[in-house]
Amino acid sequence: MRLYRFLTGPDDASFCKRVSAALNKGWQLQGSPSLTFDAVKGRVICGQAIIKEVEGVEYSDDITLSDY
Repeated sequence: MRLYRFLTGPDDASFCKRVSAALNKGWQLQGSPSLTFDAVKGRVICGQAIIKEVEGVEYSDDITLSDY
């Protein structure tokens, strides 16, 4: 089964750590990161798609993607 997640958050060290943690759990980057500006809060927001191939698991709406 192929899983997909899109991580988002402020452009700071905590976002980079979340992406790094996912990579160390076997997730792979999918495409380029995206950036946008939140004018209300005055900050840059990052987004990064990640994918992971998982064997022996069938997809259901009840799965928690971050568990993989």
